[in-house]
Amino acid sequence: MTDLRSPSSNPSHDAPGRPPEEREILLRIARDSIRHGVETGSALDVDPEEYLEALQAQSATFVTLQIDGALRGCIGVLEAFRALVEDVAQNAFAAAFRDPRFPPVSQEELDGLDIHISILSEAVPLEVEDEDHLLRELRPGTDGLILEDTPSRALFLPQVWESLPEPLDFLTHLRIKAGLSAHHFSDTILFWRFTVEDVR
Repeated sequence: MTDLRSPSSNPSHDAPGRPPEEREILLRIARDSIRHGVETGSALDVDPEEYLEALQAQSATFVTLQIDGALRGCIGVLEAFRALVEDVAQNAFAAAFRDPRFPPVSQEELDGLDIHISILSEAVPLEVEDEDHLLRELRPGTDGLILEDTPSRALFLPQVWESLPEPLDFLTHLRIKAGLSAHHFSDTILFWRFTVEDVR
């Protein structure tokens, strides 16, 4: 399991083919888990077998919280290891109460929370020779990107393209997020790309 925090602006991609009923269930689970966290200090416990079969599939998600367009928390995982409904419940709770950049969400903030769920595809390694090669491979607005140069690691969701539309700026800020220099590149650096299905 990998737990990564990622800044995110408003998602720009609707989830193709995801029925409205499934979206509503996922968003309700996320909000209920946050409310449950305010009341009890723990995430909502969900039983996948009580939900639609499509929501029982193992999935990796990020949950992003915003208030008035400003980031209020964002946490998720990269590897699918539990049912979609469970992952959403756990990551919604973590985004509200475990993101070290923010204080825990309060009772007064609940009604003003905007919740965005990103369902991640499997990450695919990018075989690149140098920075220019990587920049040519990136698909602005579509690709999420994972960078790793041990022990440094960081991730940007595709939504970050909205605030960093140029590939070089996108890469530069990801390197800085990983704690590397703005121009870092090495023989050991690794990249993966992924896409997301947005539920909001």
